[in-house]
Amino acid sequence: MTKLFSIIAVAILATTFVSCGPSAEEKAKMEEQAKRTADSISAALSASLEGAMNEAAATTDSSAMAPATTETATTATEPAKH
Repeated sequence: MTKLFSIIAVAILATTFVSCGPSAEEKAKMEEQAKRTADSISAALSASLEGAMNEAAATTDSSAMAPATTETATTATEPAKH
């Protein structure tokens, strides 16, 4: 009979611990960690986007300042043939 009560007591305690879920402190910690992770991802994406835009702007600037090639100069000076 005592074994039966011991088994029932252990089952009740195990069920109580499993069914309670996380405490308010644990929930707050999980929310804080999720916010930190989201902020970190957002910062990384912003930095990546800014770097890509700067690289694209630098490429555009350098190609605009590049000297004209002989093909461009030749075609520009030839008269139009219709």
